Amino acid sequence: MESTFPGDPGLFGPGSVTWQMHGDPMMWVAGIRALYLQALHPRVVRGVTQNSDFRRDAWGRLMRTANFVGTTTYGTGEAAEKAGARVRKIHSMLTTTDPGTGERHPVDEPGLLLWVHCAEIDSYLHVLRRSGFRLTDEQADRYVAEHLVSARLVGLDPADVPASRAELAAYFDKMLPELAAGPEAQEVDAFLRRPPVHPLLLPARAVLWRRVARLAYASLPPYAHELYGRPVPPPASVTRHLRVTGTALRCVPARLRWQLPPKHILRAMSRLGPGSRPAPYKVGR
Repeated sequence: MESTFPGDPGLFGPGSVTWQMHGDPMMWVAGIRALYLQALHPRVVRGVTQNSDFRRDAWGRLMRTANFVGTTTYGTGEAAEKAGARVRKIHSMLTTTDPGTGERHPVDEPGLLLWVHCAEIDSYLHVLRRSGFRLTDEQADRYVAEHLVSARLVGLDPADVPASRAELAAYFDKMLPELAAGPEAQEVDAFLRRPPVHPLLLPARAVLWRRVARLAYASLPPYAHELYGRPVPPPASVTRHLRVTGTALRCVPARLRWQLPPKHILRAMSRLGPGSRPAPYKVGR
């Protein structure tokens, strides 16, 4: 399918499930869910708290993550490879210190990178499907398999990465004994509920951000709620709120949503033509 487009389709291309999914506005809720999930791995969250000032540069960090996902999804192959190389270089220079033993560990250990990757892919897939983005099970498996490419970009061996929903579920079952909501995870939880903002933005934080963060937290798996120790609404209520939110956000014209920086989708459409426009109904083609 990609061969019908005039420009470089990038690593995924308009024929992929990823291309259609990542243009959905519920990706923002899914991204916050991924942060909650990632923070439950003690060494992963330690790498964040010890190597970044996420408390003061939260929005910058969020936008850098969104820019990486946008570049690897909608950018040219060269741009995606360069983005991956930058991430690998940064990770190769960072370490974390175990507060109990004083032992130092590199943050680019495969086990840590794998947890971050799987938390993201699971969150993107879970939130979008649960909020009404229609995918068959086969298409959902295709999505997981497509992201062996993004796993390679951050330094993982694709042979060691789950390539289906079943493999992803088995991986999370295996990881359960290693998870905990320690002080760093609780700090991330508190931060996501009340991130620092300019005083003029406090009303927006109360009205918009708090609802989004609460919904992202509510969509976590039951074991995550148990570890964090915070109550969560009944699953049926969570699903209803996800669908209402997804429906409302999808009513905002896509062209308007895609005007927000860094405009990866609009640039991809300019490069490949209007037929490359992401849309849910194209997934089954």
